[in-house]
Amino acid sequence: MSAYAELEARFRRMGLIGDAGAILGWDRETMMPEGSNAARSETVATLRVLRHEMLTDAKVGDLIDEAGGDNALDDWQRANLAEMKRSRIHATAIPAGLVAALTKATGECEMVWRNARPASDFAALLPYLKKVLDLTREKATVKSAALGVPPYQALMEEFEPGGRTERIDAIFDDYAAFLPGFLDRVLTHQANRAEPIRPKGPFPIEKQKALGECLMKLIGFDFNHGRLDVSAHPFCGGVPDDVRITTRYTEDDFTQSLMGVLHETGHAMYERQLPERWRWQPVGEARGMSVHESQSLLIEMQVCRGPEFMAFAAPLMRETFGGSGPAWEADSLRRLYSRVARSFIRVEADEVTYPAHVILRYRLEKKLIAGDLALEEVPAAWAEELKGLLGIVPPDDRRGCLQDIHWPDGIFGYFPTYSLGAMTAAQLFDSAKRTDASILPSIARGDFAPLMAWLRGNVHGLGSKLSTDELLTRATGRPLDPAVFKAHLKARYLA
Repeated sequence: MSAYAELEARFRRMGLIGDAGAILGWDRETMMPEGSNAARSETVATLRVLRHEMLTDAKVGDLIDEAGGDNALDDWQRANLAEMKRSRIHATAIPAGLVAALTKATGECEMVWRNARPASDFAALLPYLKKVLDLTREKATVKSAALGVPPYQALMEEFEPGGRTERIDAIFDDYAAFLPGFLDRVLTHQANRAEPIRPKGPFPIEKQKALGECLMKLIGFDFNHGRLDVSAHPFCGGVPDDVRITTRYTEDDFTQSLMGVLHETGHAMYERQLPERWRWQPVGEARGMSVHESQSLLIEMQVCRGPEFMAFAAPLMRETFGGSGPAWEADSLRRLYSRVARSFIRVEADEVTYPAHVILRYRLEKKLIAGDLALEEVPAAWAEELKGLLGIVPPDDRRGCLQDIHWPDGIFGYFPTYSLGAMTAAQLFDSAKRTDASILPSIARGDFAPLMAWLRGNVHGLGSKLSTDELLTRATGRPLDPAVFKAHLKARYLA
């Protein structure tokens, strides 16, 4: 067996162990009894440590060095080898004991968060979150030394390979400067139009789920390879051949839950259309989280809040809930789904104000990792940042610093990918429409096949063969250009 072939065999085993952990993680969020958490944390920690030990084995390093001189490797194999090397560099920077400690601490903290969030009790979460943050800082320090980049950037590298804080700072500072004036213009423009009529509930949960599943199938979701469930925080998990997505429901309003389903379906379609030949290999994984978030936001924001899709979906919504009258007309529903407001909850925010929520978290977590902000100061700092960005102050921590699961889960460095993803989504969809004139008319008929074919050829099917900038340049002719996102917002919200 050649060095490269042995590497593929080893990484396949590591990939399968990762798959087991992913399904256990989904179960923890959706079905696991709370009392099982300690045992589950031990199981997941063991799997992660086992995978970590396999990846940091000195033999893997020797094989990577040997395979590097193999001139018979094709482009995909060379890209796979580069991703193997990148994965190993990240893994060898972190001691196995730290992997286990962080896994157990986040499992414990997440379960406390589930009760602290609805109770708006940040004090209850504080000691558990402090343990997670201390371990995350330790992780950032050792990774910083290994990668030769600042600590926060070392954490971000896990989710956005090649991402640089100075570039993100420039993009986010530009949007933060653009937002106040633009938001005022949008709200004034909106106030001069008739306000959309909100359909009246209640909206039975079983009907909401049926509508969500119907639209998921139209987009292309295969229920033989996935399912829809409920969790405290919507997410897409599982593995490419067994995708698990979740949402949360309220009978007072079906719109937020439905858009959550469509958002997570965008993630799911990316996973499902990753190259099958490269399952359980690093090159067969999604490129990074800004690209992953672009796929969810392309479906939710670019497509499903647009006039073509809403013209198709309005009759289905009306039929599902037995509605009638002006509130159920396509134009009213479209304006309802594109309503702009200064709001507290990130996952419920419109696409104009959504980046403000991300910028806030990005700024705070950079300070937390650097030690420039104490956890006890987070609620006040959160309120100050939100007031500066959107002119509002959260009335409680449930609608402030407790709303997201990311920090209790030890996920620092992820948040910037949400807004980078929104900008990437605008650029990809703009290119897709220019390339294939059938995409919008097809969406108006509920046919997503042309769009999914374009995405498979230009994003999904490429896995991690290209860097993020290379992928975007290949698909659109240029690397990320935030001006495309701004142009989209102006066209949609000031027309």
